[in-house]
Amino acid sequence: MAPFRIAVFASGSGSNFQAIVDAVQAGKLDVEVGLLVCDKPGAKVTERAAAAGVETFAFRPKDYASKEAYESEIVKRLQEKGIDLIVLAGYMRIVSDTMLGPFEGRIINIHPSLLPAFPGLDAIGQAVAYGVKVTGVTVHFVDGGMDTGPIIAQRTVELSEGDTADTVAAKIHPVEHQLYPYVIQGIRDGKVTLSGDGRRVNWKQ
Repeated sequence: MAPFRIAVFASGSGSNFQAIVDAVQAGKLDVEVGLLVCDKPGAKVTERAAAAGVETFAFRPKDYASKEAYESEIVKRLQEKGIDLIVLAGYMRIVSDTMLGPFEGRIINIHPSLLPAFPGLDAIGQAVAYGVKVTGVTVHFVDGGMDTGPIIAQRTVELSEGDTADTVAAKIHPVEHQLYPYVIQGIRDGKVTLSGDGRRVNWKQ
């Protein structure tokens, strides 16, 4: 049987990329990381990919005439690689219909809050500033909105007195690194399905 191939999209340090690679190498995640897509050439995640032997497509959006132009190039590369699932891991761009169309229902994202609370940038800072007692991590399917797609899985993280954005991030990252490979494996095994209304995600036992 052909391997289940994923492409990871990232813009920064790539700690979730590394967690996925580590899970694959440890035999805990039965996928092949076929491609890293990075919109910031020189980002640390590209070094992680090189160390793991993962091919990288790094690009500068300003080098293209439009979002449609660079997303069309990405789609071409994904299709050439036979990618089954797109995994957004700190990719700081909204995905448009150019990519959503060919990969409908096959793009997921991880977000450091319990959506629908605190979508968008600096979710951890938003949660700390609001004074919540519990926040967490959400993995969801991607649609055309800002962190609005159907929720696949969530895990909670409790805040303590005196927590800062940095201390909360230190609590959240290990949870992300455990949850994302778990969800990816669930999708790979066919356990994750969308309900008829397109909003609720069901997990098969």
